[in-house]
Amino acid sequence: MKGMISVLILTKNEQSDLPECLESVAWSDDVHVFDSYSTDETVAIARAAGAQVHQRVFDNYATHRNAAMTEVKFKHPWLFLLDADERPTPELSREMQEVVLGVGEEVSGFRLRRRDFFFGTWLKHAQISPFYTRLVRPERSRYTRAINEVIEVEGRVAELGYPLDHYPFSKGIAHWVAKHNTYSTMEAELIYRQQGLQQPSWTTALRDPDFHTRRLHQKALFYRMPARPLIKWAYMMFLRGAVLDGAAGLAYATLQSFYEYMIVLKTRELERGGA
Repeated sequence: MKGMISVLILTKNEQSDLPECLESVAWSDDVHVFDSYSTDETVAIARAAGAQVHQRVFDNYATHRNAAMTEVKFKHPWLFLLDADERPTPELSREMQEVVLGVGEEVSGFRLRRRDFFFGTWLKHAQISPFYTRLVRPERSRYTRAINEVIEVEGRVAELGYPLDHYPFSKGIAHWVAKHNTYSTMEAELIYRQQGLQQPSWTTALRDPDFHTRRLHQKALFYRMPARPLIKWAYMMFLRGAVLDGAAGLAYATLQSFYEYMIVLKTRELERGGA
């Protein structure tokens, strides 16, 4: 059953993760790799696996993803959005292929649960953002926010039951830290330029039925709090229950707090006229 769903994978030097990623979506006959001019074997691996390769200079996450969805000509009406360090489980792959066969035109996307792994442990409690819209009609979908981008879908978003597995530490802790060093710089610049939500609402942050809308307001409110890194660590450890994930949960909560502290320091640096 190879029809109905195309696959889009964004890459930049993903030679270590891409082979397994491509293998996990071998059920699709329309796989596209949208590459940011990798300097390793990423492109060769993609072509050898039969994927179609497109290249574009990266500018920011929302613009880059939007360009991929508008510039690439997909064979099928549904698009599965994937990163190289993610793998749909076999159950999710079957579920996606089945649901799109009978879905009505009023449905424009499907949301799923992503399982993040660290030290071989599923961060069941520590993971802050477990729900993502990844199966969409591309012509009705658009990304916003330059960093930690959010997808907006015109129409109803339904739910999928099986998970997508994510391995953010597959290239090692040093790579994760380097990537989040870049993320923190971009987040600080967004805060400094006040491109986030101008009037966030506690009611919307806590009660809005749409997960992504809640997250936008939660993030905007969170950025206004003092002692954010410490609050984030305590929230992850004790309110979300990262302590129940053992050593992996403790390590992940600490890394996330460190990431938050970098955003705080870099924002302060910009406010003082620094780099």
